[in-house]
Amino acid sequence: MIKTTLALALLLATGSLYTTASTKNPDTRDWMPEGSFTDGVEGPAIGPDGNLYAVNFSHQGTIGKISAKKAGEVWLQLPEGSTGNSLRFHNNRLYVADYTGHNILVIDPDSRKIQRTLHNPQMHQPNDIAIADNGTLYASDPDWNNNSGQLWRVSPEGIFTLLEKDMGTTNGIELSPDGKKLYLNESVQRRVWVYDVLDNGDVTNKKLLMAFEDFGLDGMQTDSTGNLYITRYGAGVVLKVSPAGKILRTIQLKGQHPTNIALSADGQSAFVTMQKRGAIERFFIRSK
Repeated sequence: MIKTTLALALLLATGSLYTTASTKNPDTRDWMPEGSFTDGVEGPAIGPDGNLYAVNFSHQGTIGKISAKKAGEVWLQLPEGSTGNSLRFHNNRLYVADYTGHNILVIDPDSRKIQRTLHNPQMHQPNDIAIADNGTLYASDPDWNNNSGQLWRVSPEGIFTLLEKDMGTTNGIELSPDGKKLYLNESVQRRVWVYDVLDNGDVTNKKLLMAFEDFGLDGMQTDSTGNLYITRYGAGVVLKVSPAGKILRTIQLKGQHPTNIALSADGQSAFVTMQKRGAIERFFIRSK
């Protein structure tokens, strides 16, 4: 998620609104039409039922289910005061980063009931989350007002551990398919970091994977071969990046403000949430 005021500042700082071929010859097509979501559309995730889920369908505070092109519905209304930002499924549970309630919610998809509420008062807000095979959760924790952020680990038992503080504006987060690498970006500082993940869930050996001179960074996801897909807020593109930090492909979007991405279960297509449009765009994945 990138706040609107911050996004405008990022755009103005570059001296351009990045008018590119993305608005004329996009690589994407609308999967959900413009205005079907609020401008808080975020957190796309493929559920165990094969459907696509994303937050803030129709109005704020909801989770929407998309079963086919242009076929969306309100799947769940979150409690008053809660607004989802990131969704991840793990072991038939849905984890929701509730940034306004400052919680991570654990939901049973069958009953649609909240089973657990994970909270730590030292968190600014849970923004994006990634979950390891063993249930360990990693959360980015930006402080938008001060252009700073933190990185947290949450154990399957709900124990919070602060892995790093005094970072830039932490946002998109993702694990490699084998769980041995953790990727984390900083929106305002336009940097993508990579860590080694130890057997106990700690991270070490932090390295700069790549950095940019313009526009913001938002949600990320890896494919089955370890390539990283990065949404570039304001630039109107998604980058396909190798584990070594080489840009393999630039996907042009219809809109300029992608917030997050989910890959289909078969790895053949990707779904991108678009803030200003309140839409979801889809593109096909091609190996290069």
